[in-house]
Amino acid sequence: MADGNTLVEVKNLFSNTQSEVKQLADRLAELETNANRPGAPFAKARDLRDGAKAQMVDFLRTGQGLEAKQLQGNVGAQGGFAVPEQIDRMVLDQLVDITPVRRVAQVVKTTSPDYAKLIGRRGTGSGWTSETGTRASQETPTLAQVKPSMGELYTYGTVTRHLLEDAAFDIEAWLIENIVTEFAVQEGAAFVSGDGVNKPVGFLAGDAPVSTADDTRAFGTLQFIATGASGDFAASDPDNVFFDTVAALKPGYRAGAVWMMNSTTSAAVRKLKDTDGRSLWVDGLTEAQPSRLLGYPVEIAEDMPDIAADSLSIAFGNFKRGYIIADRAGMTMIRDEVTQPGFIKLYAARRTGGTVADSNAIKLIKFAE
Repeated sequence: MADGNTLVEVKNLFSNTQSEVKQLADRLAELETNANRPGAPFAKARDLRDGAKAQMVDFLRTGQGLEAKQLQGNVGAQGGFAVPEQIDRMVLDQLVDITPVRRVAQVVKTTSPDYAKLIGRRGTGSGWTSETGTRASQETPTLAQVKPSMGELYTYGTVTRHLLEDAAFDIEAWLIENIVTEFAVQEGAAFVSGDGVNKPVGFLAGDAPVSTADDTRAFGTLQFIATGASGDFAASDPDNVFFDTVAALKPGYRAGAVWMMNSTTSAAVRKLKDTDGRSLWVDGLTEAQPSRLLGYPVEIAEDMPDIAADSLSIAFGNFKRGYIIADRAGMTMIRDEVTQPGFIKLYAARRTGGTVADSNAIKLIKFAE
């Protein structure tokens, strides 16, 4: 049986524990109160998000609520308005998840359509000498300028005024879904094969690729590695083209390099084996983990061409250095309820451009002899 001293110690321990628990509970309550007070970080972010949503809903229903842009041309009866930054950011975030080129390329924000990027073509020369030996003049780096071709990416939707007035659904989510879907379709095609006419120049649509190596190829022209068979992989050692493509990319570009192809091409690549019967393709262990080909991640871009005679169906390279996307900051929206009474026409647009930056950073596989 416990003696009196032991019981006293137990009671004291229990009392101290209760006191500590109460202090912790009070502290948690205090933290929660502080987090929810006006101006607190979490509350501020939530207030900004809720405010942006309220502005968007008010704009869709009444034509009021967004920041008017005073200096605009060619706008509808209700004028052009700036979309809240939070919603603009959500659109871009979802585009990154959908459009693989945007995810792996270099993306810059610019306030001018005249944005240009300088690319170093050659490094500084060097040499060896002794303490008192002569030092000859060495080559200096040369620079080239690339300028993304710009265009306006837009979506144009129509909804009845009654539906907006009576809507029980999430208008903001509906709008974002429509914008993202249309922008993803347009961007995916333009960044791969856009012709540069009011849109980006795709990395497959510039100067015709050639087979010559980096040191002898004209700046701005990509290099291709042929499979050895027209419209197919070579009958003998079909895996060699992948090893040759990796080897053609200089080591400095390989860190961060990815493969890019569409789903149909990836199905054909999955079936290839090396000379020992091992698959070149390794599936990711989780849904979020990309598949790998020769150890490099594979990005599925459905706008890449299917395998055909002389097709450039597979790309490999460091797109952060090889392709640049220039976004004009901000997205605008026009609400028109005049041209078709009873219907609200919504025009959302943002300006973006793209072009090959460093042509040594991307290699192509051509299905040709």
